[in-house]
Amino acid sequence: MKMISNSNKTAVILAGGLGSRLRPYTLTIPKPLLPLNGIPIIHIVIRQLASCGFTRVIISLGYMSEMVKFVIDDGSKWGVQIEYLVEDEPLGTAGSLFLIKDPPPSFLVLNGDLLTTFQFDDLVAALNEDDNAVAAVALHRRDVRIDYGVVKIDSNKNIVGYEEKPVLEYQVSMGIYALKNTVLRFLDGTYKDMPTLLLELIQAGHSVIAFETESYWQDIGRLDDFNQAEKDFESDPKKFLLET
Repeated sequence: MKMISNSNKTAVILAGGLGSRLRPYTLTIPKPLLPLNGIPIIHIVIRQLASCGFTRVIISLGYMSEMVKFVIDDGSKWGVQIEYLVEDEPLGTAGSLFLIKDPPPSFLVLNGDLLTTFQFDDLVAALNEDDNAVAAVALHRRDVRIDYGVVKIDSNKNIVGYEEKPVLEYQVSMGIYALKNTVLRFLDGTYKDMPTLLLELIQAGHSVIAFETESYWQDIGRLDDFNQAEKDFESDPKKFLLET
């Protein structure tokens, strides 16, 4: 197993989005600062990163960047060094990585609007163990329930199958990635989202590995997602922050 020292454990938090689906909350508060039981979401993420041994945290900002920087400061209260990347214009979930100075050999990238119990360092360790892989993606199973009878027909309009209220299973991206710095050559300072980058890596013949986990995970992109995360965090803060 290839180890990465704590002094080199770097995480990039993507926190520059407008949070349009969380309006009206995000009209006055940027999404990373929305509170769960009084604690800003991004504070929870930073504290979890610190508990996993990450010492360098780079935060990519755009919308209301000055407010986020004021609230977070330099990270010393969590024992981490915080750096900021501020986009003059939206660069996407991958494009902002082009702005990183002195990237380490491998690093974590994660959305700043999620609540999880996932051990972030496990993903970086998995990537470092694979000499052929340049990226790893954390995956979580999601079941999609169809509340109708699903009918299959052939080219002659004959019914050939019928399934009542099926449940479809998918592995979905958790918005948590580990990357080797060689992927940065696929970026040029223009807009690019993470799915596009990953597909470009695969099409270029590089290996991108899947890391499946059953850890708790809740995306906080919509109002009902935020309400669910708030309920889950309030019911058991110690599940997410051991020192709480």
